[in-house]
Amino acid sequence: MKKILFPTDFSEAATNAFVHALEFAKIVNAELVLLHTFEIPVYDSQFFPENYASIYSSIELAKFEMFKDEIPKLRTIAAERKLDNIVIKHRLMDGDLVFNLKKAVEEDHIDFVIMGTSGVSDWTKFFLGSNTSSVISEVKVPVLCIPADAKFKKIKIIGFTTRYREKDKAELRKVLEIARKTNAKVKSLYVRTSNTDVPDTTIKEWDKEFANENVEFLVLPSDEVKETILDFVLYKDVDVLTVITHKKSFFESIFESSFSKKITKEVSIPVLVMHET
Repeated sequence: MKKILFPTDFSEAATNAFVHALEFAKIVNAELVLLHTFEIPVYDSQFFPENYASIYSSIELAKFEMFKDEIPKLRTIAAERKLDNIVIKHRLMDGDLVFNLKKAVEEDHIDFVIMGTSGVSDWTKFFLGSNTSSVISEVKVPVLCIPADAKFKKIKIIGFTTRYREKDKAELRKVLEIARKTNAKVKSLYVRTSNTDVPDTTIKEWDKEFANENVEFLVLPSDEVKETILDFVLYKDVDVLTVITHKKSFFESIFESSFSKKITKEVSIPVLVMHET
């Protein structure tokens, strides 16, 4: 059985993402590991010589009580969606979120991370938010990022961006496996710029290799890569967009602030970030 790590701060955005995590767990037959982290403030022991330890103990106890009170609320959401058969485990850790997330991924042998983002439909905030971008760049398992106002709906079309590199095939196969379980179609996009280095023979090879899969390959000529990707999302009714990251600057270039302001139609869909293998 696969394992999904779901970091939560019990905010509205996180609770919305929890629904996606439940539904995704059902699709890939996974159990959920809920992770809540908290930072203990640093105190100088010379000013609190007698109650130094009790200060830390009281903070930890308060966090534990809050954590304990929030869990039944999430279990109620699972029951309401008839997904209470999904195994849900918990981790409460003190310290830095990204450090603990990486630690949990390693120790619990996590296959996916699913997390809510604080930036609503603004993709700039979405990708450049400190926690989201840190997780994307440092956690080496697929990360499904859920915008705060992206309500769950059945996944019918999964978008997949590629540059037709040989290593992209492995990630495409992973996406096709997910698509099969939800009866979704995969639409693969390559934006062919005027200085492209991908020969037609490579594109034909991919068409032949994946001929028996439920995938449609789109090659769109344009030097406006960012606009083309967003048009693809909007006009192909993409429910989840898959991207393969190799540099954090990739996101910064696509979703820079000046560009995001040009978006006239709201884009608010989950983004599945795969890592180069």
